[in-house]
Amino acid sequence: MILADAAPTIDARLTEMIGTFNDDVLWAWILIPLLVGVSLYITFRTGFVQFRLFPEMFRVLGNKPEIAPDGKKAVSSLQAFFISAAARLGTGNIIGVSVAISLGGPGAVFWMWVMALVVCAASFVESTLAQLYKVRHPAGYRGGPAYYIERGLGSRWLAVVFAVILIMTFPLVFNAVQSNTITNTVANSVGELGAGTGTIFSVVIGALLVLLTGLVIFGGVRRIAHTAQALVPFFAALYVVIGLIIMVMHWQLVPGMITSIVANAFGLGEFAAAALGVVIIQGVRRGMFSNEAGLGSAPNAAASASVTHPVKQGLVQTLGVYLDTMVVCSVTAFIILLGYQGNLDGSFEGDMTQMALMSMLGPWALHLMTLIIFLVAFTSVLGNYYYGESNVEYLSGNGNVLFGYKVVFLVATFLGSLGSIDLVWTLADTTMGLMALVNLIAIAPLTVIACRLLKDYGEQRRQGLDPVFTRDRMPDIRGVECWEPREEPATEGREPAGRDS
Repeated sequence: MILADAAPTIDARLTEMIGTFNDDVLWAWILIPLLVGVSLYITFRTGFVQFRLFPEMFRVLGNKPEIAPDGKKAVSSLQAFFISAAARLGTGNIIGVSVAISLGGPGAVFWMWVMALVVCAASFVESTLAQLYKVRHPAGYRGGPAYYIERGLGSRWLAVVFAVILIMTFPLVFNAVQSNTITNTVANSVGELGAGTGTIFSVVIGALLVLLTGLVIFGGVRRIAHTAQALVPFFAALYVVIGLIIMVMHWQLVPGMITSIVANAFGLGEFAAAALGVVIIQGVRRGMFSNEAGLGSAPNAAASASVTHPVKQGLVQTLGVYLDTMVVCSVTAFIILLGYQGNLDGSFEGDMTQMALMSMLGPWALHLMTLIIFLVAFTSVLGNYYYGESNVEYLSGNGNVLFGYKVVFLVATFLGSLGSIDLVWTLADTTMGLMALVNLIAIAPLTVIACRLLKDYGEQRRQGLDPVFTRDRMPDIRGVECWEPREEPATEGREPAGRDS
């Protein structure tokens, strides 16, 4: 028995091996330098678009959609925002922040903030390109990095590589993270009530999650959009209110917490024994897992929107990064740091946020947090599904293939509820890194096209118009399927048309 306990399990060995590759090679020497470099390049090329057009991001949220080929309304700009927010506002905002703080100390939060402000620019470019190169679909539109890699760069093989990696990342690995978190969180809550948990319990939770997920995804993109639109604002607002209550209750600790975040960001403290390099890597990595900027995932949702100009959805998706990192992730960080008050030992606890809330609000807070995490993770499952569906359709439009994808997705959802969270998180780091690598390589040369679109948008706004793009405005750009010239003449002072043809 002693020998069995001493010997590392296969999962532990595999987790350690993959984790070493992630930390020492993929993230430290390849992905973080590339992400920073590309994001800074885009920031300067676009004239700091993520700051300059911040008010405009709210204005364009209300664009009304056109009627899709199947006779129903296409996905609106706001609904596409909520689809991507459903995937963004997942366990990365709660468990991911816990990981970052546990491994990197409070300073990791600072680097999450800094990187979010920088990589917003990458989010703008990738979502604008997804709109430009989108294709028609019976329910509206489809698009994403696979589409702009093939149509914009003319590289079919790289587009296929991206689509395959995304399918591995979101429907399989990330989906397992969400279902695993749901099971563990519900188990904590049930255990607190004195009920037993174990393998049978996990099987039951996994089966119920599969049932709920199936009811939504078999209803198509509109049902996913409507579900996300109903749930995301509710749980996001509830979570933010809880965070504000915690900060008010412990207002005297807030200045010290902010000081700790800044000081440890530059290695000025010994909190959690975190070296500066670990602090930065954890902050950037968990930030990307959470806000997905530059990752190439949100553009799949952005392309589905019916808008009058590609830049509009680029701005909307950029707003999502602010909501994700600067608001929701910050709430998680504040709850943990105020709850633990510096008593972190450097070991990751998946339920740190729950435990912190319990210590400040009492045992009932555990069950409230269980509800929030369930809603956060469940909507993220739906977003993950849609990302995968868009890329499966890119690889094959066969209906049987799409049905098979649905089945595989539901199986992955079930198995994720039974798996090892350490291995799942480590795999998520690897596949996310490879996916981001391909996407960043693609958007760097295509930034010039996004800048031309941004210039066109700005010129129309200065003329007092609601910007409308048609492909005859830039006839030299190849690979554009949609955006035909309008039949009716455009007039000054036109109202938002709500369609993008």
